[in-house]
Amino acid sequence: MTAPAHLPYGGITSFARAPIVEPGGEWRADVGVLGIPFDLALGFRPGARYAPRALREASLRYVPPFSDLSGRTRLGGVTFADAGDVVLPSLEPELARERITRAARQVRSRCRLPVFLGGDHSVTFPLLRAFDDVPELHVVQLDAHLDFTDERNDTRYSNSSPFRRAVEALPGLVHITTLGLRGLRHDPEGVRVARGRGHTLISLPEVAADLPAVLSALPSGKNVYLSVDADALDPAVLPGTSSPEPDGLTYGQTLDLIRAAVERNTPVGLDLVELAPNLDPTGRSALIGARLVMETLCEVFDARG
Repeated sequence: MTAPAHLPYGGITSFARAPIVEPGGEWRADVGVLGIPFDLALGFRPGARYAPRALREASLRYVPPFSDLSGRTRLGGVTFADAGDVVLPSLEPELARERITRAARQVRSRCRLPVFLGGDHSVTFPLLRAFDDVPELHVVQLDAHLDFTDERNDTRYSNSSPFRRAVEALPGLVHITTLGLRGLRHDPEGVRVARGRGHTLISLPEVAADLPAVLSALPSGKNVYLSVDADALDPAVLPGTSSPEPDGLTYGQTLDLIRAAVERNTPVGLDLVELAPNLDPTGRSALIGARLVMETLCEVFDARG
Protein backbone atom coordinates (compact mmCIF):
# COMPACT_ATOMS: atom_id res chain seq x y z
CA MET A 1 0.00 0.00 0.00
CA THR A 2 1.38 3.42 -0.97
CA ALA A 3 1.45 6.32 1.46
CA PRO A 4 -1.56 8.66 1.19
CA ALA A 5 -1.03 11.85 -0.77
CA HIS A 6 -1.69 14.88 1.38
CA LEU A 7 -3.48 17.92 0.09
CA PRO A 8 -1.28 21.06 0.12
CA TYR A 9 -2.42 22.10 3.60
CA GLY A 10 -1.75 18.70 5.18
CA GLY A 11 1.32 16.78 6.25
CA ILE A 12 4.77 17.92 7.34
CA THR A 13 6.10 20.94 5.46
CA SER A 14 9.27 20.54 3.42
CA PHE A 15 10.08 21.98 0.02
CA ALA A 16 7.96 20.06 -2.52
CA ARG A 17 7.61 17.32 0.11
CA ALA A 18 11.29 16.48 -0.23
CA PRO A 19 12.97 14.29 2.39
CA ILE A 20 14.33 16.40 5.25
CA VAL A 21 18.10 16.04 5.65
CA GLU A 22 21.00 17.72 7.42
CA PRO A 23 23.28 19.91 5.27
CA GLY A 24 26.30 17.78 6.20
CA GLY A 25 24.47 14.46 6.35
CA GLU A 26 24.72 11.33 4.22
CA TRP A 27 22.46 12.12 1.30
CA ARG A 28 22.55 12.76 -2.42
CA ALA A 29 19.94 14.42 -4.63
CA ASP A 30 19.54 16.23 -7.91
CA VAL A 31 18.21 19.32 -6.11
CA GLY A 32 19.25 20.37 -2.61
CA VAL A 33 17.27 23.14 -0.91
CA LEU A 34 18.68 25.32 1.88
CA GLY A 35 16.85 28.12 3.69
CA ILE A 36 18.58 31.28 4.93
CA PRO A 37 16.14 33.13 7.24
CA PHE A 38 18.19 36.32 7.52
CA ASP A 39 17.12 39.96 7.07
CA LEU A 40 19.37 41.97 9.37
CA ALA A 41 20.94 43.74 6.37
CA LEU A 42 17.79 45.38 5.06
CA GLY A 43 17.55 49.12 4.61
CA PHE A 44 13.76 49.29 4.51
CA ARG A 45 10.95 46.92 5.49
CA PRO A 46 11.87 43.66 7.28
CA GLY A 47 10.31 40.25 6.74
CA ALA A 48 12.58 38.30 4.40
CA ARG A 49 13.54 36.06 7.34
CA TYR A 50 10.08 34.52 7.03
CA ALA A 51 10.47 33.61 3.37
CA PRO A 52 12.01 30.10 3.60
CA ARG A 53 9.09 28.82 5.66
CA ALA A 54 6.52 30.57 3.45
CA LEU A 55 8.13 29.23 0.28
CA ARG A 56 8.11 25.71 1.66
CA GLU A 57 4.42 25.96 2.47
CA ALA A 58 3.64 27.43 -0.94
CA SER A 59 5.70 24.74 -2.68
CA LEU A 60 3.21 22.12 -1.55
CA ARG A 61 1.03 23.45 -4.35
CA TYR A 62 3.77 22.54 -6.85
CA VAL A 63 5.01 19.03 -6.10
CA PRO A 64 6.58 17.34 -9.16
CA PRO A 65 6.40 15.57 -11.50
CA PHE A 66 4.34 17.84 -13.72
CA SER A 67 2.55 17.21 -17.02
CA ASP A 68 1.83 19.97 -19.53
CA LEU A 69 -0.90 20.15 -22.18
CA SER A 70 1.22 18.21 -24.66
CA GLY A 71 1.62 15.35 -22.21
CA ARG A 72 5.29 16.10 -21.59
CA THR A 73 6.48 15.14 -18.12
CA ARG A 74 8.69 17.65 -16.33
CA LEU A 75 10.97 16.92 -13.36
CA GLY A 76 10.05 13.27 -13.61
CA GLY A 77 12.67 11.24 -11.75
CA VAL A 78 14.42 14.37 -10.44
CA THR A 79 15.19 13.86 -6.75
CA PHE A 80 14.89 16.55 -4.09
CA ALA A 81 16.27 16.96 -0.57
CA ASP A 82 15.44 19.71 1.90
CA ALA A 83 18.44 20.54 4.10
CA GLY A 84 16.43 22.84 6.36
CA ASP A 85 17.56 26.30 7.41
CA VAL A 86 20.99 27.55 8.37
CA VAL A 87 21.04 28.02 12.15
CA LEU A 88 21.84 31.72 12.41
CA PRO A 89 22.92 33.81 15.41
CA SER A 90 20.46 36.63 15.84
CA LEU A 91 22.94 39.51 16.28
CA GLU A 92 26.27 38.23 14.91
CA PRO A 93 26.22 38.94 11.16
CA GLU A 94 29.84 37.92 10.55
CA LEU A 95 29.23 34.55 12.19
CA ALA A 96 26.00 34.27 10.22
CA ARG A 97 27.91 34.74 6.97
CA GLU A 98 30.42 32.06 7.97
CA ARG A 99 27.63 29.60 8.74
CA ILE A 100 25.84 30.38 5.48
CA THR A 101 28.99 29.70 3.46
CA ARG A 102 29.71 26.46 5.31
CA ALA A 103 26.17 25.12 4.91
CA ALA A 104 26.09 26.14 1.23
CA ARG A 105 29.32 24.22 0.60
CA GLN A 106 27.86 21.15 2.29
CA VAL A 107 24.65 21.25 0.27
CA ARG A 108 26.45 22.01 -2.98
CA SER A 109 28.73 18.97 -2.55
CA ARG A 110 25.72 16.66 -2.23
CA CYS A 111 23.50 17.70 -5.14
CA ARG A 112 23.54 18.59 -8.79
CA LEU A 113 21.89 21.98 -8.26
CA PRO A 114 21.63 23.81 -4.92
CA VAL A 115 18.62 26.08 -4.38
CA PHE A 116 18.87 28.74 -1.70
CA LEU A 117 15.79 30.37 -0.21
CA GLY A 118 16.62 33.77 1.32
CA GLY A 119 16.68 35.95 3.17
CA ASP A 120 17.60 39.46 2.09
CA HIS A 121 20.00 39.92 -0.79
CA SER A 122 23.02 40.27 1.47
CA VAL A 123 23.04 36.47 1.82
CA THR A 124 24.10 36.08 -1.81
CA PHE A 125 27.63 37.15 -0.90
CA PRO A 126 28.31 34.31 1.58
CA LEU A 127 26.47 31.92 -0.74
CA LEU A 128 28.74 32.85 -3.65
CA ARG A 129 31.80 32.17 -1.48
CA ALA A 130 30.77 28.51 -1.59
CA PHE A 131 31.42 28.60 -5.36
CA ASP A 132 34.99 29.89 -5.11
CA ASP A 133 36.29 26.84 -6.99
CA VAL A 134 34.12 27.43 -10.06
CA PRO A 135 36.25 28.75 -12.93
CA GLU A 136 35.02 31.84 -14.79
CA LEU A 137 31.83 32.10 -12.79
CA HIS A 138 29.11 34.35 -14.18
CA VAL A 139 26.17 35.74 -12.23
CA VAL A 140 22.83 36.48 -13.85
CA GLN A 141 20.95 38.78 -11.49
CA LEU A 142 17.27 39.67 -11.88
CA ASP A 143 16.76 42.78 -9.77
CA ALA A 144 15.29 46.28 -9.68
CA HIS A 145 18.48 47.42 -7.91
CA LEU A 146 22.14 46.99 -8.78
CA ASP A 147 23.23 45.93 -5.26
CA PHE A 148 26.80 46.99 -6.03
CA THR A 149 27.15 49.80 -3.48
CA ASP A 150 30.44 49.92 -1.60
CA GLU A 151 28.98 51.17 1.68
CA ARG A 152 25.55 52.10 3.02
CA ASN A 153 24.85 53.53 6.46
CA ASP A 154 28.37 52.69 7.63
CA THR A 155 28.18 49.03 6.67
CA ARG A 156 29.77 47.21 3.76
CA TYR A 157 27.60 44.10 4.10
CA SER A 158 24.06 45.36 3.56
CA ASN A 159 21.63 44.06 0.97
CA SER A 160 22.88 46.90 -1.25
CA SER A 161 26.39 45.42 -1.46
CA PRO A 162 26.46 41.61 -1.98
CA PHE A 163 27.93 41.67 -5.46
CA ARG A 164 30.51 44.33 -4.62
CA ARG A 165 31.81 42.11 -1.81
CA ALA A 166 31.61 39.03 -4.03
CA VAL A 167 33.80 40.39 -6.84
CA GLU A 168 36.35 41.50 -4.24
CA ALA A 169 36.48 38.08 -2.60
CA LEU A 170 36.19 35.79 -5.64
CA PRO A 171 38.75 36.20 -8.42
CA GLY A 172 36.86 33.58 -10.42
CA LEU A 173 33.71 35.71 -10.54
CA VAL A 174 34.36 37.35 -13.87
CA HIS A 175 31.08 38.88 -14.91
CA ILE A 176 27.64 39.96 -13.70
CA THR A 177 24.61 40.55 -15.90
CA THR A 178 21.86 42.48 -14.13
CA LEU A 179 18.38 42.54 -15.66
CA GLY A 180 15.36 44.67 -14.80
CA LEU A 181 17.02 47.74 -13.28
CA ARG A 182 14.69 50.64 -12.62
CA GLY A 183 13.60 53.25 -10.06
CA LEU A 184 14.82 56.59 -8.79
CA ARG A 185 17.54 55.41 -6.41
CA HIS A 186 20.77 54.35 -8.12
CA ASP A 187 24.21 54.72 -6.55
CA PRO A 188 26.36 56.60 -9.14
CA GLU A 189 29.62 55.21 -7.77
CA GLY A 190 28.31 51.64 -7.83
CA VAL A 191 27.06 52.03 -11.39
CA ARG A 192 30.40 53.50 -12.49
CA VAL A 193 32.47 50.72 -10.92
CA ALA A 194 30.21 47.97 -12.22
CA ARG A 195 30.40 49.33 -15.75
CA GLY A 196 34.16 49.78 -15.35
CA ARG A 197 34.45 46.05 -14.62
CA GLY A 198 32.51 45.33 -17.81
CA HIS A 199 29.30 44.20 -16.14
CA THR A 200 26.15 44.16 -18.26
CA LEU A 201 23.45 46.48 -16.88
CA ILE A 202 20.04 46.17 -18.55
CA SER A 203 17.12 48.34 -17.50
CA LEU A 204 13.47 47.38 -17.40
CA PRO A 205 12.66 49.71 -20.34
CA GLU A 206 15.28 47.88 -22.42
CA VAL A 207 13.69 44.53 -21.57
CA ALA A 208 10.25 45.87 -22.47
CA ALA A 209 11.42 47.48 -25.72
CA ASP A 210 13.42 44.63 -27.23
CA LEU A 211 13.39 41.33 -25.36
CA PRO A 212 15.17 39.38 -28.17
CA ALA A 213 18.09 41.82 -28.04
CA VAL A 214 18.28 41.46 -24.27
CA LEU A 215 18.27 37.68 -24.52
CA SER A 216 21.14 37.85 -27.00
CA ALA A 217 23.15 39.86 -24.44
CA LEU A 218 23.05 37.03 -21.89
CA PRO A 219 26.19 34.96 -21.36
CA SER A 220 26.55 31.74 -23.30
CA GLY A 221 28.47 28.56 -22.51
CA LYS A 222 29.36 29.70 -18.99
CA ASN A 223 28.99 28.49 -15.43
CA VAL A 224 26.13 30.66 -14.17
CA TYR A 225 24.81 31.40 -10.70
CA LEU A 226 21.27 32.75 -10.95
CA SER A 227 20.18 35.26 -8.30
CA VAL A 228 16.54 36.33 -8.38
CA ASP A 229 15.42 39.27 -6.26
CA ALA A 230 11.67 39.30 -5.70
CA ASP A 231 11.57 43.02 -6.45
CA ALA A 232 12.59 42.32 -10.04
CA LEU A 233 8.93 41.51 -10.64
CA ASP A 234 6.28 44.18 -10.84
CA PRO A 235 4.74 44.71 -7.38
CA ALA A 236 1.33 44.36 -9.00
CA VAL A 237 2.40 40.74 -9.58
CA LEU A 238 4.48 40.16 -6.45
CA PRO A 239 3.87 42.78 -3.75
CA GLY A 240 5.54 40.99 -0.84
CA THR A 241 9.02 42.48 -0.95
CA SER A 242 10.93 45.03 1.11
CA SER A 243 11.62 47.63 -1.59
CA PRO A 244 9.08 47.31 -4.39
CA GLU A 245 9.63 49.38 -7.53
CA PRO A 246 6.69 50.13 -9.85
CA ASP A 247 6.59 48.88 -13.43
CA GLY A 248 8.67 45.74 -13.04
CA LEU A 249 9.03 42.50 -14.96
CA THR A 250 5.96 40.45 -15.72
CA TYR A 251 6.03 36.83 -14.69
CA GLY A 252 6.33 35.86 -18.36
CA GLN A 253 9.28 38.17 -18.97
CA THR A 254 10.99 36.83 -15.86
CA LEU A 255 10.60 33.26 -17.02
CA ASP A 256 11.79 34.14 -20.54
CA LEU A 257 14.99 35.62 -19.09
CA ILE A 258 15.56 32.65 -16.81
CA ARG A 259 14.85 30.15 -19.58
CA ALA A 260 17.37 31.77 -21.91
CA ALA A 261 19.98 31.97 -19.14
CA VAL A 262 19.72 28.28 -18.23
CA GLU A 263 19.40 27.01 -21.80
CA ARG A 264 22.59 28.75 -22.89
CA ASN A 265 24.70 28.04 -19.82
CA THR A 266 25.45 25.56 -17.06
CA PRO A 267 23.54 26.64 -13.94
CA VAL A 268 25.56 25.95 -10.80
CA GLY A 269 23.29 27.56 -8.19
CA LEU A 270 20.04 29.44 -7.71
CA ASP A 271 18.80 31.80 -5.04
CA LEU A 272 15.50 33.58 -4.50
CA VAL A 273 15.80 36.52 -2.12
CA GLU A 274 13.97 39.58 -0.75
CA LEU A 275 10.58 37.87 -0.53
CA ALA A 276 8.79 39.28 2.53
CA PRO A 277 5.62 37.20 2.95
CA ASN A 278 4.44 39.27 5.91
CA LEU A 279 3.93 42.20 3.53
CA ASP A 280 1.42 40.27 1.43
CA PRO A 281 -1.51 38.99 3.49
CA THR A 282 -2.98 37.27 0.42
CA GLY A 283 -0.09 34.77 0.26
CA ARG A 284 0.19 35.38 -3.48
CA SER A 285 3.82 36.45 -3.34
CA ALA A 286 4.97 33.20 -1.73
CA LEU A 287 2.97 31.16 -4.25
CA ILE A 288 4.52 33.05 -7.15
CA GLY A 289 7.99 32.71 -5.64
CA ALA A 290 7.60 28.97 -5.15
CA ARG A 291 6.28 28.50 -8.66
CA LEU A 292 9.13 30.55 -10.11
CA VAL A 293 11.66 28.33 -8.34
CA MET A 294 9.91 25.21 -9.59
CA GLU A 295 9.60 26.48 -13.16
CA THR A 296 13.28 27.43 -13.12
CA LEU A 297 14.09 23.87 -12.08
CA CYS A 298 11.90 22.59 -14.92
CA GLU A 299 13.91 24.69 -17.38
CA VAL A 300 17.23 23.54 -15.93
CA PHE A 301 16.43 19.83 -16.10
CA ASP A 302 14.65 20.15 -19.47
CA ALA A 303 17.87 21.68 -20.81
CA ARG A 304 19.94 18.88 -19.24
CA GLY A 305 17.66 16.25 -20.74
